[in-house]
Amino acid sequence: MARGHARERTALILTVLNEAGTVDKLLESVAAQRSAPDEIVIVDGGSTDGTREALRLWESRLPLRVVEKPGATIAGGRNAAIRASTAELIAVTDAGVRLEPDWLAELQTRLTPQVDVVSGFFSPDACSTFEWALGATSLPTVEDIDPTSFLPSSRSVLFRRSAWQQVGGYPEWLDYCEDIVFDLALRRAGCRFAFAPLAIAWFRPRQSFQAFFRQYYLYARGDGKAGLWPGRHAIRYLTYIAAAILLVRRGRLGWLLPFGIVVYTRRPMQRLRLKTRPLEECLLPVSLVPVIRLVGDLAKMLGYPVGVRWRIGHAWTSRSSS
Repeated sequence: MARGHARERTALILTVLNEAGTVDKLLESVAAQRSAPDEIVIVDGGSTDGTREALRLWESRLPLRVVEKPGATIAGGRNAAIRASTAELIAVTDAGVRLEPDWLAELQTRLTPQVDVVSGFFSPDACSTFEWALGATSLPTVEDIDPTSFLPSSRSVLFRRSAWQQVGGYPEWLDYCEDIVFDLALRRAGCRFAFAPLAIAWFRPRQSFQAFFRQYYLYARGDGKAGLWPGRHAIRYLTYIAAAILLVRRGRLGWLLPFGIVVYTRRPMQRLRLKTRPLEECLLPVSLVPVIRLVGDLAKMLGYPVGVRWRIGHAWTSRSSS
């Protein structure tokens, strides 16, 4: 892709909130990019931990502009960052990640005149056995991805400003799942997608069951607010109802329960890739996978109806005020 033309300039945008402990790692990986962004706009949502001071130290090393937006949601912060940028191409990532040196170059290479959005990828940067097991349980690998239907995370994506404008930007009424709703809007608008599997953003999974539960609760609540995946959530409820019945009744069909657990955890077990590790290192991650699945599913089953209730209430409010 030719560089130097105004229409091909690339802005890197992201939002931060209390990321003093991670922002240096991210910006070090930005500074190491083989293809450097022409401008970087970071929206700070009101950090109080020294994040702003850490960013200030990078302003002389990178084409960096920091915009203060206390209280901004992730969606609102991203929209503000894009509005504050001037480039035609918008690369988006998240706080708390580190980018492969070829991350931006891989995204740019896949952007042709026939493509509006390039989906990058993301991988777990695990620092403990729990994080390793969590990443294997909750995150896909490249082999799991169907490029024709993949909805990119805004940890790793590049799109044209015109596409962002066409759909009205990220949905600022959503606090979670905003990137999925944005992706779906782009697809409905007829935007053309490409997949760049080597454009990898590494991020650290949650470090405890409590943090993981909260994450998935909020994700599912976002699904409910946005009306996303009702069929998937219904299947989850029905699966656990069936499992509870089998657990209570047992009898001749009791063998189905352990069989179901094996089937349900098969793909995460494959992702662990344990063949090259000693047996004693395998026992803990293997035992964690079913528990992680259970905790994540419980979080989703609790969060989703809260989001649906919010959606119904706001729809009623909208009808009442019209």
